[in-house]
Amino acid sequence: MIDALIAGHIYGQPAQRTGKSGSTFVTTKVRLTAGDGEGIFASVICFDATTCTALLALGDGDAVAMAGPLTPKVWTGKDDIAKPALDIVCQQIVSPYHVQRKRRASHDGDV
Repeated sequence: MIDALIAGHIYGQPAQRTGKSGSTFVTTKVRLTAGDGEGIFASVICFDATTCTALLALGDGDAVAMAGPLTPKVWTGKDDIAKPALDIVCQQIVSPYHVQRKRRASHDGDV
């Protein structure tokens, strides 16, 4: 496992789910751009309530950066070519939406 910071765009819509124990979590996919211009997909799971709420506020195509433990994977497409993929447990998140909200909050406090 690797402690990582990734940045990309939400692919699809984040979804809240409920585990067998009754706890909730959020899953989504993030499309990252590799150095060669190819896209790599990261499967994201989030357990922290605050981070889950932040992730659910985003939608398809929104820019996002997230940090957490990352596991590299390989999958084989229909063309029988091995392709890279990533799994990340999102522990922290930041997006332009969250930055704007924090800036507004700090300016609202200015008198």
